[in-house]
Amino acid sequence: MRREQRFWGWGEPGAGPRLPDHAATLLRDWLGVSGAVVSAPIAEADVRLREPDVSVTLRAALERAVGAEHVRDDRAIRLLRAAGKSYLDLLAVRAGDCEDAPDVVVAPAGHAQVEAVLRACAEDGAAVIPFGGGTSVVGGVAPERGPFATAVCLDLGRLDAVIDVDVRSRLVRAGAGLRLPELDHALAGHGLRLGHVPQSYEWATVGGCAATRSAGQTSTGFGRFEELVAAVRCATPAGELATLAVPASAAGPDLRALVLGSEGTLGAITELVLRVRPVAEERRYEGWLLRSFGDGCDALRELAQAGLAPDIARLSDAEETRTTLAFAGRRGFERVLRRRAACLLVTGWEGAAADVSRRRAPAARALRSAAALPLGRGAGEAWRATRFAGPHLRDALLDRGVLVETLETAATWSRLGAVRAAVRDALAGALAGTPPAVGCHVSHLYPDGASLYFTVFARQDPRDPAGQWLAAKRAAGDAIAAAGATITHHHAVGRDHAPWLAAEHGPLGLEVLRAAKERCDPAGVMNPGKLLSSTKSFINQPGD
Repeated sequence: MRREQRFWGWGEPGAGPRLPDHAATLLRDWLGVSGAVVSAPIAEADVRLREPDVSVTLRAALERAVGAEHVRDDRAIRLLRAAGKSYLDLLAVRAGDCEDAPDVVVAPAGHAQVEAVLRACAEDGAAVIPFGGGTSVVGGVAPERGPFATAVCLDLGRLDAVIDVDVRSRLVRAGAGLRLPELDHALAGHGLRLGHVPQSYEWATVGGCAATRSAGQTSTGFGRFEELVAAVRCATPAGELATLAVPASAAGPDLRALVLGSEGTLGAITELVLRVRPVAEERRYEGWLLRSFGDGCDALRELAQAGLAPDIARLSDAEETRTTLAFAGRRGFERVLRRRAACLLVTGWEGAAADVSRRRAPAARALRSAAALPLGRGAGEAWRATRFAGPHLRDALLDRGVLVETLETAATWSRLGAVRAAVRDALAGALAGTPPAVGCHVSHLYPDGASLYFTVFARQDPRDPAGQWLAAKRAAGDAIAAAGATITHHHAVGRDHAPWLAAEHGPLGLEVLRAAKERCDPAGVMNPGKLLSSTKSFINQPGD
């Protein structure tokens, strides 16, 4: 049976890392939070769910398409498909507010069955919400109905086959519902791996990574997910949209790129051909200390522009370094203060041993020239051991009345410092009543710029915790757009970033994308409220 996450949080019940014993003291000192447990998720039996609204005609068509046993409207499956994993999602489900859960969950087993489900929903007028790993943090899998009475969750979990491995070409054809660890496990027998490692690695699917144009922790060295996709197959209500698995093509605009990042608004990705690489012979992770975030960014820029960037490069600012090392233990925290080195940098190289050595040596010399203090492999391995811990710890922080959420962007090197300052100021202003701790790190390098990833902690406003974050998110989004940075580097658009899409693409750009949607999805049933369909009011009422 396929493993499931708990409906109200991250990971399986009882699994995952826990807050350290000294966390209560840290939360009290930094945020004015007692550190005691002040809330808990509601019991499953007490969650509010509306009665499923599925016409007899639609149910019959769905059962013909996938088999009656794969058309479910029981309470358990509807709760598991009720939301993603954003702070707003978790606030709602922890409080038992799941009345917008999908009416029915349908699990097709192949491309033809997906097409049949989409045709049935289009004919009946039912919204379709594709669901892969359920890890969206921007409302991407929220079961919004739009103008439709019925919401159908298209659960792609049964599309989990490794269809073909072409070792000679280093390509794999896989079903969109295959989770990243499952793919890597299957490839290991051929001496290969995908090498895409987002923080959601444990649960993310290859189709979800494609639909959101994911970036992973090794993307600086291995490329973002769209660079790993050689071909894509997508089922739409109007038919199949597919591309050839060839190294490159000049045959007109890139339809592969149109599907990547479409977030289920055109159709559902069913298969992917992915570029893979050999299993790493050696992995070398190290820690460094930099005197300031600006010094660290300068050093990383020089590495990226000289072609010396590590496969992994993660530079934390002083606030995030303080938070990371303090949660890890007071001894590490005090060591940083004694050395007056503010910012932690983690670097990582993966591949053949000789290649790792060849690439690391000049990068290490450049970092030492930038006055980076080497901490050795222990610090890098400590980061690697806890690289997936953040989402697990968030549940315990919510129990203790802490607002904890993330947001991200990317900008050119020339604008990076100003964007970081603008976002921090915006968050501080919006959360002035509950002063936040805002950490930031760079984790994806390009010759012309880098990403910025912010983590926000604050005392939760018990009167309106959702409104508290919505105000902060709006302020940060406005600051990002005003600074000329992207509204999202790797979390996608979903529902939460849609108000700023027009600022990034412009009205004509949105109309071009909307025209593609109208052709692929004439009835407008695919993932309502996400990406394009929720932007019209923003276009008509700028600044609203």
